[in-house]
Amino acid sequence: MCEANAYWTRDDREELIMEAVDTIEPEGDDGWRLVGIFGDQKSIRGRIKGMHLVDHKILFEAHTA
Repeated sequence: MCEANAYWTRDDREELIMEAVDTIEPEGDDGWRLVGIFGDQKSIRGRIKGMHLVDHKILFEAHTA
């Protein structure tokens, strides 16, 4: 399988956003729509901090004011 899990990164920790993400689509300037392998969806706001595809991880960072 080629899906990955999406995480928020905060204070050098990873907090799971969604498992088995198949598609990531941009929504506006800082939004993302995550779609899972079973069709489940979640919209988040932030930026992509990094992708570790061998580890099946997509890391997001929330915007700070």
